Amino acid sequence: MLKEVVVPDIGDYTNVNVIDVLVKAGQRVAVDDSLLTLETDKATVEIPSPFEGVIQNFQIKVGDKVSQGNKICEIEVEGATGESQVTSPSAATSAIEKVLVPDIGDYKDVNVIEVMVLPGQAIEKDHSLITLETDKATVEIPSPYKGVVQDISVRVGDKVSQGSDILTMQAEHSESGSVAMTQAPVTEQASRVSDQGGGIGKPAGKKGIVYAGPGVRRFAREMSVDLREVGGSGRKHRIMKNDVKRYVSDRISGSSLSTGNEVGFSVEPWPKVDFSKFGPITSEPLSRIKKLSGSYLHRNWVTVPHVTQFDEADITNMEALRQKTKAKAQQEGYKLTPLLFVMKAVVRALKEFPLFNASLDNEKSELILKQYFHLGIAVDTPNGLVVPVIRDVDKKGFAELGKELGEISGRAREGKLSGAELQGSSFSISSLGGVGGTAFTPIVNVPDVAILGVSKAQVKPVMDKEAWVPRLHLPLSLSYDHRVIDGAEAARFITFLTKQFENPEQLLA
Repeated sequence: MLKEVVVPDIGDYTNVNVIDVLVKAGQRVAVDDSLLTLETDKATVEIPSPFEGVIQNFQIKVGDKVSQGNKICEIEVEGATGESQVTSPSAATSAIEKVLVPDIGDYKDVNVIEVMVLPGQAIEKDHSLITLETDKATVEIPSPYKGVVQDISVRVGDKVSQGSDILTMQAEHSESGSVAMTQAPVTEQASRVSDQGGGIGKPAGKKGIVYAGPGVRRFAREMSVDLREVGGSGRKHRIMKNDVKRYVSDRISGSSLSTGNEVGFSVEPWPKVDFSKFGPITSEPLSRIKKLSGSYLHRNWVTVPHVTQFDEADITNMEALRQKTKAKAQQEGYKLTPLLFVMKAVVRALKEFPLFNASLDNEKSELILKQYFHLGIAVDTPNGLVVPVIRDVDKKGFAELGKELGEISGRAREGKLSGAELQGSSFSISSLGGVGGTAFTPIVNVPDVAILGVSKAQVKPVMDKEAWVPRLHLPLSLSYDHRVIDGAEAARFITFLTKQFENPEQLLA
């Protein structure tokens, strides 16, 4: 049976741009599989399939404009008919509920970079409502209820904190009741950036207004561009994507790159090369995590005077102990990895050298010495590098640390970390031991002042009295902020660290 699929209720919007088509004729889809993406001047939203079946008569293409009720396609439905995408809440019990920004850690005035629902849209519990962007991660805020969206209080470009209004919705509740979302006190939101008007081909200025769509705003954030400094070439001086590209090109070729302290670097223009002249090529976009982390890594690299101290730790005894006890660890439900020993050894070194467990306050020209030991552990994910934080490492045993590390690493690879889990580190570790290499220079994870790189262990001959004996050595690379730590202190730290592995039983205590 053929079922017609039309554009659902998308609020008061008409002639909305189709910016992405996600399926094609003949493709089988499930209920809620995305069909196409629309972009209004305030949000991008994906239109889901209300039926399971095979796509037929799909004629919409990128660049088309659609309104509520426009035909999208037909779906060949087998057996029972599907349900319409927009349904009213069940008659059992329903109520108007206000949805607020939940606990997002210590972050305040966080940028809203995407609104993922529209008024009148029916959603399930845990459906993503908005996407927030901190300086370390993007976080999607899920719905605590199933129901129909009513009024949306935020839009792209707003800044929100814990307790800020997101939206109201007609929420469904089971007859047995539902667990209400904790209503944190509503905080005043930062002033919005208006989407009306604009300067005549000139930047809007620090107090001006910006006229740009969400796609352009998202691209500007990825390029670390303040849209108030960009002149718009579009209708009503709307900022277009090419305007942002031109601004970035002019900034790179013409002057300097800001380091946050009014220090610039004169650079030559970035080379523009047609690589297809030299042979076959393909291209693929950078993941969102790589785009975000790239700008922060660049900032950290050019603003922090890095020095890297190298050394090797003899971990022969440690590895013997690990092999001896890893079966017991497995029975207790965790994997006894070398990284657990490294984490414990690092905490011992941080207690001995508290300067490495500090942060620099540039404004006050003082050090903040931390009395806690939270380690950021770099995790390689399909979308890029993230650094979740394991808290209070000094207070946890190997079993607790091993289970927590395995669990948080798994969620990092699935992209399910919360913003709170990515902040608060006092020192970071980047381990490439499972991949390879003899040494590398890790970039300090600001606001930490040091980071330890761990490479692949190698067996090397060592002279013991009159004979060469094989010993297992672990290469270590300690990068540090030279404004806070000098070379002698770094040498003492890494020397102390390497000695911790000579008696590994003390690390298990």
